[in-house]
Amino acid sequence: MTNAKPLSAQDLSYAGLTADDFAAGIKSGDRAVLARAITLVESQKASHQALAKHLLQLVLPDAGQAVRLGMTGVPGVGKSTTIDQLGMNLIADGHKVAVLAVDPTSKRTGGSILGDKTRMTGLAQERDAFIRPSPTAGTLGGVTRKTRETMVLCEAAGFDVVIVETVGVGQSEVAVSDMVDFFLVLLLAGGGDDLQGIKKGIIEIADMIAINKADGDNVTRAERAASEYQGALSIFTPKDATWFPPVITISGQENTGLDTLWGHVMAHRDKLTKTGEFDARRQAQAVSWMQDMLSDQLMARLKSDPRIAKRLPDIEAQVRSGTLLPTLAVDEIMALMGF
Repeated sequence: MTNAKPLSAQDLSYAGLTADDFAAGIKSGDRAVLARAITLVESQKASHQALAKHLLQLVLPDAGQAVRLGMTGVPGVGKSTTIDQLGMNLIADGHKVAVLAVDPTSKRTGGSILGDKTRMTGLAQERDAFIRPSPTAGTLGGVTRKTRETMVLCEAAGFDVVIVETVGVGQSEVAVSDMVDFFLVLLLAGGGDDLQGIKKGIIEIADMIAINKADGDNVTRAERAASEYQGALSIFTPKDATWFPPVITISGQENTGLDTLWGHVMAHRDKLTKTGEFDARRQAQAVSWMQDMLSDQLMARLKSDPRIAKRLPDIEAQVRSGTLLPTLAVDEIMALMGF
């Protein structure tokens, strides 16, 4: 009696679709298939992950050409209004826009906000727009894994602008900046984000700062804040040798300054492309993705090893109580893994 042949990725299916079915639907611009494919890559089920990997490999040659824009800012700064209006402007110019909102899943309840379509009412009604919240599952690894894979799927579906929005209250900004071409920080004038309140780590990764809500009586304050931030940026070392981050004023609500904003995004892309820095950044992002996935896989293997699973609670208890040095705890775990 012969053993049954194990299922390969090609044999697997999800929602009645094989990897080839998914790839064909995505490339043809089928939004329903794209949405199902994103749900597939978000699944933690082993068979779904195997299928997702095969699908991503199939569509990878059709991805990578989009403009990848990251945007962050504290709640209330006007990110959604700005993205909604910017996206509408881009669609009017013939672009297809995907918005991936990094959704900070609660570590306590597991719940997430997932309200992006209600906050971007213009884009939500456009056929050339696609809005998808990307729950982080409470980890930066969640940001990296889900958002990067979703980005590939959206680009393969023909979206030539991908905007990744972060909530602006944690370290997800650093993770997102490592997967986009241009990272924009939105700030307010006189709203608690004055010079002394600058988050050094966030400013250092910014490719541009935009002072939002520069409208009505706030125009002068916004212009003054922009001048102050531009001066403050001079003390930081630019992350790109040929690009110094500009500071501009905009109003997402009034649709002012958004053409200037997009002009800087494209100028940055053109300049870095000519110097080779753009390709170098994309290549580094690909390697970083691989390294992050490797870390995830190693942790998953570690936790699934029965010897480690049996020993780990006691090791953690000793570390928690201060009776075992964390370094020695790691050495013990590595020894259990055979290293």
